[in-house]
Amino acid sequence: MAAAPPPPSCCLVALPPHAKDGLVVFGKNSARPRDEVQEVVYFPAADHEPESKVECTYISVDQVPKTHAIVISRPAWLWGAEMGANEHGVCIANEAVNAREPAAETEALLGMDLVRLGLERGSTAKEALDVIVALLEEHGQGGNYYEDAGSCHSFQSAYLIVDHEEAWVLETVGKYWAAEKVTEGVRCICNQLSLTTKIDAEHPELRSYAQRQGWWTGEDEFNFSEVFSPADDHLHCCAGKDSLEKQEEGITVQTMIDILRDKASGVCIDSESFLTTASMASVLPQSRGSPCIHYFTGTPDPSRSIFKPFIFVDDVKLVPKAQSPCFGDDDPARNQDFKKIPR
Repeated sequence: MAAAPPPPSCCLVALPPHAKDGLVVFGKNSARPRDEVQEVVYFPAADHEPESKVECTYISVDQVPKTHAIVISRPAWLWGAEMGANEHGVCIANEAVNAREPAAETEALLGMDLVRLGLERGSTAKEALDVIVALLEEHGQGGNYYEDAGSCHSFQSAYLIVDHEEAWVLETVGKYWAAEKVTEGVRCICNQLSLTTKIDAEHPELRSYAQRQGWWTGEDEFNFSEVFSPADDHLHCCAGKDSLEKQEEGITVQTMIDILRDKASGVCIDSESFLTTASMASVLPQSRGSPCIHYFTGTPDPSRSIFKPFIFVDDVKLVPKAQSPCFGDDDPARNQDFKKIPR
């Protein structure tokens, strides 16, 4: 039986020469269940004890000696993030996608966990990409994307990873992955696989796996989305990318915010089941001496929300009441009966 499609959503980036004044502009709308709370949370850089673990949404993984300061927008019930940035000017967001191979329902790393892990451990977009694919290959991806225990919704994941100089589009199917490097123009990822024949990095067994599955003969040119997309999933142009490409003047952060607020195009979602519950826009100067500015709504429907700025500075003051309490192993979201996800 075909998996239910993920809610329509998109991540966007504009690089010079399309972006104005030599800036890199990033944007993301998070389409989630209407009644889900999303919070904006800051975590300072931290040192960690040798051989310590970090407890993600469903599983624990080895911690690294040092993690970067991050600011993330996340559904309040989980550990990971829909989108966020770190102190080095790296921004990451992910999209849930359906693929030819159904996503695992067993407990593993959520795509949103990998967003946060990439931000905590990568000081450039390429470093964050390497972090994500290494963890993906070691631990796999899987688990319920929604807090509702009534049914399990598991998806494969696509990522947009951006820094001051470049962007990487990473798309995954199980532990297998492919990535494209983007250095100019505009790029968008939505809820479909979008990589075609331009692949700049990939899992070493990606193509042999496709051949073993009978999805690619090895004779014609390898096209990632054609090989791994469901048969009835026809690639269409992302509405956000179309809006960016129509801009006759240089794209600014205000341009990006206007696109994220656009309901007519379908970029901003407001349906019976799903809503754009939070949004993010960032402007990254290519000069590393200039600060990055990240704008978060932290509230639903960007067409009615204010984008509040955040800049990484020394001695950022935490606002504890803006964050949901942490229950550790006693968190009901980690209880097997509550999740109804097989181990």
